Amino acid sequence: MGKKAPVLDAKGHRKFSMRDNVAYAAGDFGCNMSFALKNTLFVFWTQFMGMNSLVYAALLVVVQIWDAINDPLIGSIIDADKHQYKRNKFLSYIFAGSIGLVVAGALCFVPLPNAPEMAKYVLFVAGYVIWDAFYTVANVPYGSLLGLISDDTGDRASLSAFRSVGSLVGNMIPMVILPFIIYDDKNNLIGERVFIAALIMGILGFFAFQFMIRNTEIRVESGVKINETEKFNVMEAIKNFSKNRPAIGATVAAMGMFVGMYGATSAVEVMFQSYFDNIQFKGIVSAFSMIPIILFTPLARKLVVKYGKKEIATAGSFACIAAGIGLVALPISPDMKGMVIYILCQLVFAIGMGIYSTVSWSMMGDAIDYNEWKQGAREEGTVYALHSFFRKLTQGLGPSIVVVIMVWLGYVEENLGNQTDDVALKMRYLVGVLYLLSAIIMYIGLGIIYNLDKKTTEQMKVELEYKRAEEA
Repeated sequence: MGKKAPVLDAKGHRKFSMRDNVAYAAGDFGCNMSFALKNTLFVFWTQFMGMNSLVYAALLVVVQIWDAINDPLIGSIIDADKHQYKRNKFLSYIFAGSIGLVVAGALCFVPLPNAPEMAKYVLFVAGYVIWDAFYTVANVPYGSLLGLISDDTGDRASLSAFRSVGSLVGNMIPMVILPFIIYDDKNNLIGERVFIAALIMGILGFFAFQFMIRNTEIRVESGVKINETEKFNVMEAIKNFSKNRPAIGATVAAMGMFVGMYGATSAVEVMFQSYFDNIQFKGIVSAFSMIPIILFTPLARKLVVKYGKKEIATAGSFACIAAGIGLVALPISPDMKGMVIYILCQLVFAIGMGIYSTVSWSMMGDAIDYNEWKQGAREEGTVYALHSFFRKLTQGLGPSIVVVIMVWLGYVEENLGNQTDDVALKMRYLVGVLYLLSAIIMYIGLGIIYNLDKKTTEQMKVELEYKRAEEA
């Protein structure tokens, strides 16, 4: 029997199906195979490599500023690229980035604790910059793809939800397994094992990207038609972004999310080392708190169609605020009772985060449509890259500021996983404050700034379809 012919839509494309969802999820799984170990940077460089915490914070700011600048730079290059690729320029850039990521992640964890101090600084900066270059080449076009796979609201909600699942699985695997491998029974990091783990994860990520590339169908034109001699104006694109209220709202919300996800990472690591005295359990607790995202994913499409993305995401931010208040105010003691309270608060936070994260990328897809609706140009690469610029700025400045606060509160890298009881208690409260701040910023972005409610989104879709039909 011959191979079954695919079902085609009215425009001759393969009809949208679960295949698209799984393929798109595989892309974020690939990204997170490279990105997940970033949470270990602080402990690796301060506790294993012996770098001073304040020096680490300063170097992190330097590389993260480059990281942030790198995104709009790559995004503008992609938007300006008029070369005719065999399949699609976004998929071609992702392929190139995925090759470099096979080894680039491991360059951030070269285990040379006895190297001279200056050599360590060079290793840190060079390894991070090389990794970031390949990660950006893969990640920026990957984020831009969502709006090109389908222009249907339900399809985009489904893609966004499955992207969250891909990210979740890509985070959960190293989060649960690695603490048992890379830490000894005294809660101290074994740096050589981190390097090997990064290499293995790079290979897994490469195969995930290849699966995504081979199973992705592009159904939406990647921009309005322009004269071939017209040059792409990056400053005009940035100006358009500043007028794009949905993109700004979604970006503020994402920055808030990263305050909790990455800003608190170092403090959480030390809290489990010294307050709960069980770093291995951290991965299990974190994985348990992610269960709501998996449970919410099958419901995302129906809830978006019925209520709208802005509406349900804003409701999720309220749940996060409630959990943040609990993490600060409830009696979380350094025993099993306190651990249970901590887990329950994380579970409530995860419910809110799950509601938001499953539609967050779809909201950015709508923000790109909004750019075309109001400014006359989609500029996928630049819009997504500027969104990523501010996300990454938060990812860098947030953890750096938190490390400085940790040192101010008494954290000493030489003590490894055995901080004083006073410092351990301060880490417990610092974690709660960071999660609460994260939730408040998310609400500001989603509930106040983002202005594409269900009714406005439907109006935008209708007017864009009419406009595209006229230009066809």
